[in-house]
Order: sequence, then structure tokens, then C-alpha cells
Amino acid sequence: MDHQTCFVLLLPPFIFTLFILKHLSSHQNQNQNQNLPPSPPSLPLIGHLHLLKKPIHLTLASLSSHLGPIFSLRLGCKSFLIISSPSAIDECFTTNDVVFANRPSSLSGDHLTYNYSAYTWSPYGQLWRILRRLTVVELFSSRSLQRSAHIREEEMLRVLRRLRKESGRRVDLNSLISAFSFNVVMRGIAGKLCVGEEEIGAEAGREILRSMRWMFSPTVSLGMCDYFPILRWIGYKGLEKNAVLMQRKRDEFLQAMVDEIRVKSGGATAEEGKRRNGNLIERLLSVQASEPDLYNDDIIKSILVVMLAAGTDTSALTMEWAMSNLLTQPHVLQKLQQEIDENIGHDGLINDADLPKLPYLRCVVNETLRLHPVAPLLIPHLSSEECRVGGYDIPRGTILLVNAWAVHRGPGHWDEPEKFYPERFEGLEAEREGSRFLPFGMGRRACPGAAMALRTVSLALGAFVQCFEWGKGDVEVDFGVDLGVTLHKAKPLEAVCVVRNEAVHLL
Repeated sequence: MDHQTCFVLLLPPFIFTLFILKHLSSHQNQNQNQNLPPSPPSLPLIGHLHLLKKPIHLTLASLSSHLGPIFSLRLGCKSFLIISSPSAIDECFTTNDVVFANRPSSLSGDHLTYNYSAYTWSPYGQLWRILRRLTVVELFSSRSLQRSAHIREEEMLRVLRRLRKESGRRVDLNSLISAFSFNVVMRGIAGKLCVGEEEIGAEAGREILRSMRWMFSPTVSLGMCDYFPILRWIGYKGLEKNAVLMQRKRDEFLQAMVDEIRVKSGGATAEEGKRRNGNLIERLLSVQASEPDLYNDDIIKSILVVMLAAGTDTSALTMEWAMSNLLTQPHVLQKLQQEIDENIGHDGLINDADLPKLPYLRCVVNETLRLHPVAPLLIPHLSSEECRVGGYDIPRGTILLVNAWAVHRGPGHWDEPEKFYPERFEGLEAEREGSRFLPFGMGRRACPGAAMALRTVSLALGAFVQCFEWGKGDVEVDFGVDLGVTLHKAKPLEAVCVVRNEAVHLL
């Protein structure tokens, strides 16, 4: 091997080592006189990376039991603050809400968020405020939720009809629930189905869902290339290449939808779009007609990405976990069925307007979200300046992780926290439980789609219970967790359903 080849091979690790040593030196000098949160012993260069085992939320909960509810970690060149204390959460999202209103950048974020214009990941500022306000008005306001109620009801009936055909047999609930969730969102944003009724539960439908999940799974997260930037330079595991490929597929899919509806709408004005009251893309295109420079196609597609990535997976997972709990708690299932029978009766299928009459149904959904928060560590926040949390000094540029899973199962916050007990929410307004119940986050960056998610999940769950008797058959329900960003079940849910005599005419 000649000297030139040796030089080429040794240069990247040499630069990487200098970078890390410089970072550590500046980090230590900066923090010498600060009262920092406790931290476990670290290793050179990698910091605490060796301590993290999947699932991460369990590892962090274990570290918290030794270090306390506020502690810090260093992963490569990134500093993290991990909290699982309601009082510290209150401090972060009330006193320091603006400080923690930003999101960290990442390799996946660089490629999958349309230059961080997707409002979930966009920097806190004017663009974020405009996009959030637009999204709330067009999607999540009370008027918008009422306007989209018929979509949820029609898609639920489509799934119920499919279940009727499978009465008495074991069914793949994961596939049916996912089809329902994707169809609701696709009809809302583009006015068309993702999976047709004959494809629901069939292999063709599963293939469509696999493709959609690949393109729109919640993949914007921090990884090895963010902790060690040199890995990005050398193409570590093809991560950046895969992100570029996924974005190209996403963009082709979304641009085709936008262009198709643009042709159909014929360049409607903003006022015409409001009168037409069509799907989301139609309404966004009508807004674009009035302000084309601000609401360009990338902005529209960034909103669609958020809807497809956050609005499908999260609702489907919550429904699946809820049904898993009901199958193993028949007394809860019976109580819920009794509430629906008494308040809805058998003259009509449950609809959106019926949900306020069913407080125990809401308790079941809340208890599911408590035990199985879809995003157990929420979405990371980034401190834009120095602040104090729990008496500790938090440096600027620290990434905040809130371990919602640990808070939701904390024995100091809940009685018998490991037990599925929906009655604990009776008489409580979950929205006011604040920092001890935060499946949708908290503060100004909390999920704006909480109301829509709750309606979607509650309607599906209520319809399943109203129309069918459920059992787990001779197979135990698996509560294992897949190792990912969201709280997926390790084994997709299957169950046996039989049409109730009282519901035959409803289907």
C-alpha cells in the first residue's frame, strides 16, 4: 500500500477525531461553571451511546430510576436532556415553552420534510405559525371535523361490511384498521380511496398498505449519522441514499395527486374553493391561487406528508392497542358494549354525533393512550437558548426528549399504573391532566390533530363493539413491542368476530 492510499484511508478518521475532541473541549469549557443535570459515566467519542438498548423508552426509564427524572446524555456530538417528571415537563412547556419550541435537524429531516417546511418539523417562527394556522382551519377546526364526519362514517361502514363477510373466522385486524385509517386520510386530502372495499383484508390491499407505510412511515428521527457526522460523509449503511430514494417516491406520488386535482379544479380562486368545500388539496390550491409565492407546491406537499405520516399510523396503532386490551379484558368490553346499546340503541349505526354520549368509550381510548402512547418519547425539541429546568442549567442546543411512556406508567402519578383500568378517567377531563397525560404532546408544538385522532379512533372502536362479539380464540394476544420510533405491536393483531344479532340490519 503506497503512502497516498494510506493518507486517503486515514484522513477521515483523523478529521473525525479532531472534530469530536474540539467539540468535547468546547463542551467542557462551556459547562465548567454550570449546574448540569446528572449524567452516567461516558466513554470517549461515543459518549453514552453504549448504554442505549432498544426499545429506547424502556432504557431511558431504567436510567431514570437511577439518575432521577431529569438527566442528561451525550450521544456522539449531540447533547440530550431526558425528563419524566410532570413538574419538569410543566417547566419545559410553560415557562420555557418558546425556548423549546424548535426541532433538531437530522439527516432524515434534511430529505423528508421539504426543507423543513413540514410544520411538524419546521423551525419555530413565522412560517410555522402560518402553516399551523392554515392546517388547523382547513383540517382540525370544529367546522372542518364536522365537514369530514361523513368520510369517517362511510369508511367505517366499508370495514364493517368486510368484517361481516369474515364472521366466525379469525381476521387480520391490523390490515383492516390500517386500511380504514389510510382511506379516511386519503379521502380527506384527495377525495379518493387508498384501498378499495374488495381489497380490504386481501393480499392486494396488504401490498398497497405496505407500499404506503414504506413511503409515509414516521421516519424523521435522529440516528447514527446525526451523532457522528463523518458517517454521513462516507455513506454509512446507505442511510442517506435510502432517504433520497424515499423522498423521490414520495414527491412523485404527491405531485401526481396535486397535479390531478389542479386539472380537475381548473384554477379555482380562494372564494370558489371555500364555496366548493372539497378535499384538502382543492382547498390548498385555492389558497395558492391567492398567494402563489407563499403556498407553492412544496408547501402543499409538506402538509400532505404530515397528514399521511402522522394521521394514519398513529390512529391505526391506537385502535389496534385498544382492541388488544378489550380482547384480554372481557368485562371492559362488556361494559362498553352496554353503554353503546343503552345510549345508541340498535336503530342506527354509531356516528360522529353520538360520541359525546359515550363517556366510557372515551375513557377506554384515553386509557389505551396512557398505556400505549404511539410516540413514547414524543417528538424531540431543541433549546434555542440557555434555560433552567428543575434547578439545572440547560445549555443552548440541547435536544429535549420527554419520556411520555415513563410518565404514563409512573407509580407516583397513577394508581396501579400497569393495569388497564379505563374507570380511572371517569369524571376526569383528560385534556386537563396536563403533564401526567400527554399522548399528543404539550405546549405550542403539541399535536394539532388530537381531536381528529380521538374521533377517528372512538368511532372505529365504538362500531366494532356495537356490531360484533369479539374473542381472541385459542391464541393469546401478544403485547410485545416492535423496535421502532413508534409503538408498533411486534405481532399484528388477529381476532375472531361474530356479527351480533342486534346489528345484522345495520350492516
